[in-house]
Amino acid sequence: MKYLKFSSYKALLSLIFIFYTLSATAAETEKQQELVFLSWSEYMDPALLQAFTKQHNIAVKEVFFESDQVRTEMLLRTQGRGYDVVLVVGADMATYRKRGWLAAIDDVQVPNLKHVNPRWQEAFEQAPKGYGVPYLWGGLGILYNKDKFTTPVNSWQQLFKPEPRLKGRILILRNNKDVLGLALKSLGYSYNSSNRSELKAVKKLLLAQKPFVGSYSVAILNKTSGFVTGDYWMGMSYNGDALMLKDLNPQLKFVIPQEGTALWCDYLTIMQTSENKAAAFKFIDFMNQPKNAAQLAQYVRYASPNQAAEKLLPPEYLSNPLIYPSKAVLERSETGIALPPRINKTRTSIYNQLLH
Repeated sequence: MKYLKFSSYKALLSLIFIFYTLSATAAETEKQQELVFLSWSEYMDPALLQAFTKQHNIAVKEVFFESDQVRTEMLLRTQGRGYDVVLVVGADMATYRKRGWLAAIDDVQVPNLKHVNPRWQEAFEQAPKGYGVPYLWGGLGILYNKDKFTTPVNSWQQLFKPEPRLKGRILILRNNKDVLGLALKSLGYSYNSSNRSELKAVKKLLLAQKPFVGSYSVAILNKTSGFVTGDYWMGMSYNGDALMLKDLNPQLKFVIPQEGTALWCDYLTIMQTSENKAAAFKFIDFMNQPKNAAQLAQYVRYASPNQAAEKLLPPEYLSNPLIYPSKAVLERSETGIALPPRINKTRTSIYNQLLH
């Protein structure tokens, strides 16, 4: 009798041990993965991240940069390690590929790639194909308080050669390429100019403008923004940011100047050093599901490169020229290209003189 009880006791202990071992294994199997996403702030719908996590049991940790230059510096420090998915502007794609930072992406790993407009796959002639998936596209313009101006604002000249009363009332984006590129356009030159005399002229222009600039920074997209509080009367702005700020201050107006603008497209890329490539592919594919791409576009107020998503967008959204510029505006505009190192060094030197 004692022997049977002891045997039963041992059997029970064995069953308990097996149960907890299996439970621990299952818990380990179901442990939530984490994906690190390097991006701009306020450039993602939180509801989409929640839906992705719920569907795939993968949490997304967002890390933010405040300019293209800062993003490059962050990646240089680790050679891409520590990040899985990185948002990269088209003009930087070629450089990042040459550095060996980007992993290849194709429609086997990302089936929803089939929905992307080929135009944006080929928009940047120096960008290597198959290493990034278009995320959103847009342009830059001038955001201003219409109560402060008696004449229409329609030229980059009005921003870069401001009236005396605008001293300290201007916001300029903290972005080397766009600041110099659009100042060059205001002088009638190319956004991508490598001409030394033209760069000398734009340096003179920007240094003369410097006392009028209240801040070289990214626009804040809430009620504390200087465009909402009245601290800034005019400034550079991305079109989607401008539309969000207009909701907070109806006196704001956004215009794409007559000289044209800089067109950009941001790409979702995967770091070659990522240890979570399978999760990264799932994330990019999820973001390119048409309904998700349409939801993202409306949340951040930018144009979608996803053709199937555009079919889900309201007609008034697609016909808004501040989101989808007219053909005439597009023809006057340029996309950034990778410039020679010596020219980048010159441009960076000019830009740094504005910040210090």
